[in-house]
Amino acid sequence: MSKVVNTLKEVIKLCGLKEGMRVSFHHHLRNGDHVINMVLDEIADMGYKDITVNASSVFDIHAPIVNHIRNNVVTALEVNYMGAVVGREISKGIMNKPVDFRSHGGRPSDIESGKTPIDIAFIAAPTSDNMGNCTGKYGASACGSLGYAFADAMYAKKVVVITDNLVDYPLYDFSISETYVDYVVSVDKIGDPTGIVSGTTKITRDPVGLMMASYATKVIQHSGLLQNGFSFQTGAGGASLAVAKYLKELMLKENIRGSFGMGGITGYLVDMLEAGCFETLMDVQCFDLKAVESIRENKRHREVTASHYASPTVKSAIVNNLDVVILGATQIDTNFNVNVHTDSNGYIMGGSGGHSDTAAGAKLTMIVAPLTRARLSLITDRVLCISTPGKTVDVLVTQRGIAVNPLRDDLIARLKEAKLPIIDINELKNIAEKITGIPNDVKLGDKVVGNVIYRDGTVIDKIRSVVV
Repeated sequence: MSKVVNTLKEVIKLCGLKEGMRVSFHHHLRNGDHVINMVLDEIADMGYKDITVNASSVFDIHAPIVNHIRNNVVTALEVNYMGAVVGREISKGIMNKPVDFRSHGGRPSDIESGKTPIDIAFIAAPTSDNMGNCTGKYGASACGSLGYAFADAMYAKKVVVITDNLVDYPLYDFSISETYVDYVVSVDKIGDPTGIVSGTTKITRDPVGLMMASYATKVIQHSGLLQNGFSFQTGAGGASLAVAKYLKELMLKENIRGSFGMGGITGYLVDMLEAGCFETLMDVQCFDLKAVESIRENKRHREVTASHYASPTVKSAIVNNLDVVILGATQIDTNFNVNVHTDSNGYIMGGSGGHSDTAAGAKLTMIVAPLTRARLSLITDRVLCISTPGKTVDVLVTQRGIAVNPLRDDLIARLKEAKLPIIDINELKNIAEKITGIPNDVKLGDKVVGNVIYRDGTVIDKIRSVVV
């Protein structure tokens, strides 16, 4: 027996694609992914229109989707994150329907509940056998964890595995089982694994970034959470990686052994695992190639699904056992609401991803960001888009001081006792505006181009078009 089909065109026909259907993709190859463009080009060549694309994320490499939108091949988009190249065009209002932005936990929750039923899931798999047992750990295009693809595989009406490394049955170390897979297609190349690298993957040398990282580490140190069993998540930006480095040194010095590191895993978290700072890594996505190697070789580096990571509707999720998360922001307002969907001019260039999920679950949610960027204040009276509600954000760390949400009296007392530079967020805003001046209000259009859907399914904000 074999589920191998010779061409994408043939498999699309076998799956019974019709206009108005929803197709899905995952983003583990990130800016190196070829599969979304490959499949949508074939769908367009076959003459289909009115397709909804549910992709866990869309990156700059997926710019060809803009033409498919203009040609009415793709008429609806559902994503957790959108890069600036596609986001800029969406912000100009090229789609008739608003893009639905979910979180990394909200997306699988809505797939599993049937709110966003998937007709055909196309799963980019760096290695698969002929029956569809597949993994991201092996092959020339290895990307590590396939955590975001599990809900698609388990709940889609038809599941197609697309691979560039077809191996003999059975693939023994599989992630997604053949029991969910209808067809397998072998292609020359599903993507470029060097494109999985997420932004900056080196510790910043910028004195401002290092100062912020030092402050953030001291906040963790004096929070009361840094003890045996400690759990932690951080991103892949230069300052965030510096926090990981400083935290590793502190944990080794204090002989603290944490329970787990989580999230998009970088080589720096792998270093912490190998140094004994954590018992395990819980990995929904690899952010660099060192993490890919680790998840392949180290049994304590565990692949987890997006549902297990962050879904609000499963019986328990890892985010709810998280002590500290380090997050970024493009804007934060005086009520601690955070924007990671748009830039300061209102153009879409991101998305919640796991931002709002981890903020809701963690005991300490910390935003680490410079006070000014491009002569604009990070802090505003009201963010252009609420990605993460302020009630779930505890601390803002900047190079000019640390603001603590007034809801956290306990934390304010601890950090003041530690003599850290605590400052009211309104005063931080005033300091920034003395440097940058008060910016003009951003003029936005009347057209809604995006719905920001919180992890519980409610629309917490709408993104409006940019006036060009």
